[in-house]
Amino acid sequence: MTVAEATPDYEIGTPEDRAFLGHPKGLGFLGFTEACERFSYYSMQTLLVLYMVNYLLVPERMHRVIGLDWLQAHVYHGISGQPLASAIFGTYAALVYLTPIAGGFIADKWLGRDATLLIGGLLMAIGHFLMAIQWAFVFALLALVLGVGAFKGNIASQVGSLYGPNDLRRATAFQLFYIFINAGVILASPIAGTLGQEVGWHWGFGCAGVVMVIGMAIYLAGRRHLPRERHVARRDEARVREPLTREDWIRVLYIAILIPVIAIALLTNMQIFNVYLTWGDQHFSLELFGFTFPSSWLITIDSVVSVTFLILVAAFWKLWSLKHREPDEISKMIIGSVFSIAAGLCLFMGALTAPPGGKISMFWPMMFEITNSIGFAHILPISLALFSKISPRQITSTVIGLYYLAFFVANALVGWVGGFYSSLPTTTFWLIHVASAAFGLVAFAVFKLALGKQMQTTPADQAAALS
Repeated sequence: MTVAEATPDYEIGTPEDRAFLGHPKGLGFLGFTEACERFSYYSMQTLLVLYMVNYLLVPERMHRVIGLDWLQAHVYHGISGQPLASAIFGTYAALVYLTPIAGGFIADKWLGRDATLLIGGLLMAIGHFLMAIQWAFVFALLALVLGVGAFKGNIASQVGSLYGPNDLRRATAFQLFYIFINAGVILASPIAGTLGQEVGWHWGFGCAGVVMVIGMAIYLAGRRHLPRERHVARRDEARVREPLTREDWIRVLYIAILIPVIAIALLTNMQIFNVYLTWGDQHFSLELFGFTFPSSWLITIDSVVSVTFLILVAAFWKLWSLKHREPDEISKMIIGSVFSIAAGLCLFMGALTAPPGGKISMFWPMMFEITNSIGFAHILPISLALFSKISPRQITSTVIGLYYLAFFVANALVGWVGGFYSSLPTTTFWLIHVASAAFGLVAFAVFKLALGKQMQTTPADQAAALS
């Protein structure tokens, strides 16, 4: 049985397709599409709370928003002002990590990845443009939540389907994919954020909408280079899908166990947007090369360093593969956990060596950024590649949607653990994060030792072995 016969739902690219940096041409189109989507998403993340607190949620404007009075009274129990803005943002941020599960299920069960992704991109663009209409704020958030859900998992699963089951370029492809993601993140704040704050809120949201439309145009232009889904031609015949086998269900169990493990392992990285930023604002000597910068730039520094080391790590493994066999996905995640432990220890050392009543030198924060970014490059894109690799082909998009549950759990943990920052010694607080990374290291090592061989084969390999 050939790979194509073992994976009848999709036409997989060939190893000879190396037109984009040694990868299939479709990866380039998916990467630029995702960069545009992430630009629009993080433009929204940057502006949403500021827009609500400083403009929308004031008495003379709030009553004009359709549905907001009902939400305030029945969902948010009468809170107003900044607490209401925070609550709305929390609901929005949580839902965008849950709806990809539904988007993946819809793609697998009914519409297919391509159609679901197109619908998601359209909804996101509509949502950003609706943000420019004051009364449509609630409808804008609804469109964005549904759009992200339909879009997010279905573009990531298409990256995985560009490669055969034993193509080792898959892990590097997801690292390149994350480079595009971070490029969109880096550009969002200085462009859309500046437009929103300095020119007008609606200009920032409108910019996000325009970039989303550009992203969808790129996707449409590159569709011919992507794996095509094979649908049954007759309208009266249901789409044929093989039932999940016992081995498939075992793989689903592996994935279900990995979700909370990855969430705990990500705690240090995800804390960057919460306590790390607060701690830095209060205690860092915010100066590099003689230039003093605002604390919000810590996020920009993190994004730049993350992209830099995604590129360097991908290049390292590319050079390594010229003479040696690359480590598998789980092995790379173990390596990443070692660097995550080192990152947490850098924060511990920063707190430990802080001068009484003085500011912490940027040495330890920068060492944290470097080690954390190396760990990030070995865990986030690699874990996504692993999920894509071991998921049963009948439910690939659903599994990619489930992957984002790890971010939902991680964000919940960040909020809960962050609550201890004011009551614990700072050194103890960061040691908790070292422990979370150590937990990830042990858990990934157990997976490697106990399930290594099973995790290396894919459903397609098993089907081929039985033919």
